[in-house]
Order: sequence, then C-alpha cells, then structure tokens
Amino acid sequence: MMTDGSSDDCDFCAIARHEDTSVEVVAEGSEWIAFFPLEPATPGHTMVIPKAHVRDYWEGDVGLVQDVSTALLRVGQAIQRAVSPEGMNMITSAGSAAEQTVFHLHIHLVPRWTRDGFGKIWPVESKYEDDQLVDVAARIASEFEAGASR
Repeated sequence: MMTDGSSDDCDFCAIARHEDTSVEVVAEGSEWIAFFPLEPATPGHTMVIPKAHVRDYWEGDVGLVQDVSTALLRVGQAIQRAVSPEGMNMITSAGSAAEQTVFHLHIHLVPRWTRDGFGKIWPVESKYEDDQLVDVAARIASEFEAGASR
C-alpha cells in the first residue's frame, strides 16, 4: 500500500468507508476505526485510523487527535485483556524518512513478547554529541513558546 494523495485514492479511507472489506475490523467509533493489518507483526497487531483523511499525526487537529487517542487507549486495553502481551508498542510514522508508506494517519498497536521476532526499534547507540542536543533542545523550547503565544 502506497498512498500519498486525496481521500479518493487512499487505501485507508476505503477501509474507513467500509468499501475495502479485506481487513478484519475489531472496533469502531464515529470518528475512527481499528483493524488488523493484512500482514500483522504479532498476534493482535491492530491499526487505529481516523475516518477523516489526515496525512499524519502532525497534521491532525486537536479534536481528531483526542478522538484517536481515546480509541488507542480503549483498543490497547482490549488487546491487553485479549492476548495478555508482555508489552506493547504504539507506533506512528510521519513522512517517507520515517518509513511512512500509507499517507493517512495510522497508529500501530503491536503486542510484544520476549523473542517474538519483531526486532529492536531503536538504534544501538546515539551518534550525536551533547552540544548538538543542547542546541536542538533550545530551538524546540523556543518554538514551543512561540507556538503557545499564537
């Protein structure tokens, strides 16, 4: 699945409109839908998407993100009760550099077990110097303050 266009040609919008029935829907609300991906990483791996076409998390408005976050909590708790994982990843990507392949906001809930074959999700060690990180922290803090006053 590779979608980077309008809602008309978006694979996830087709799922949200119930036009694509190839996925197993596990839960649904008025603003979101949760379903199994076609190739789950682990048993219980579920994706939650808004029904509205939004490219990624950073382009969502506060109301939409709140609705999706509430769904994530409820669906994640259901996954925990259903399959009793040892842990769970909640993963979303934004942009090609972050490995986003379907350009419709989606969050993966991936139940995890020791030796589940999923692999590590973080690099082994950081390659950034402390002074680089301090500069970035200062820039982020400045942008946060500027955004709060808008």
